[in-house]
Amino acid sequence: MYYKENSLIYLDGDWLKANEATTSPFGQTLHYGNGVFEGIRSYKTRNGAQVFKAKEHFERLHYSAKSMHIPFPWKVEELVRLSYELLERNELEEAYLRPLVWLGANMKLEPTDEVHLFLAAWEWPRYLGEQLLSVMTSSYQRPNPRSCHVDAKVTGHYTNSILATTEAKAKGFDEALLFDSNGHVAEGSGANFFLEKDGMLYTPPQGNILPGITRHTIMELAKVVGFPVREMHFGEEWLLEADSAFFTGTAAEVAGIGSINNIALKMNWEDSIGHTLAAMYRQQVMDNEYKHFTLV
Repeated sequence: MYYKENSLIYLDGDWLKANEATTSPFGQTLHYGNGVFEGIRSYKTRNGAQVFKAKEHFERLHYSAKSMHIPFPWKVEELVRLSYELLERNELEEAYLRPLVWLGANMKLEPTDEVHLFLAAWEWPRYLGEQLLSVMTSSYQRPNPRSCHVDAKVTGHYTNSILATTEAKAKGFDEALLFDSNGHVAEGSGANFFLEKDGMLYTPPQGNILPGITRHTIMELAKVVGFPVREMHFGEEWLLEADSAFFTGTAAEVAGIGSINNIALKMNWEDSIGHTLAAMYRQQVMDNEYKHFTLV
């Protein structure tokens, strides 16, 4: 699924076939989860393949590495260039890109100077699909921000996401919605959360979430057309009062939610702010010359 016989990856300065790549079984990232990564999308546009907000993604990768005391000898501009070369070598335009920075052999609980860079790309449809989602509130919480850097995209953090997703799927739901340690709504297992109520969009503030690049883009687009957005804490009771809701993320893009805990949201998705913003988002990623959006 993620590579074919002739798929090429970038690994520590070399281009090689994906099925020929190897790594040490003693790597600290493998044993303890101390690695950082990004999820990036490229789109087929009239100007060819365009990697959406590549600079912002690699800047966040750098930030995540710094947060985890991982050496980061690469320049953002170099990583952007390599991303386009990766797409060209694999003859891809509409693709998902996965940069991963991981550490070398080290069984101690401290960083190591040995660091590796992996870049891969493959065709991947929207992570949460095209249909409205059935969501459950999870029994798992987001990690406490005093326990780790929750605003960094760290490999080990996603054990929390796997547990929440597995629980939701086992109970017949499409996705999970997690709370923070204070009982406030935080985010999905791998995407940020927005709620519409009385013509206003609400989204959890930074502090207990991964501040997503797609999340930020949606907030920018809402401002363009005058949709009010408020970052604030809210609890489970607000979910019962929501008119509509959606997730945002690079892999998921904008994913509408149909129900939460088997209770249907009040508004038709097609009439919601989220539906309009999803169309705006699609227009922006497909057009680097994006200037405006006309509501119809």
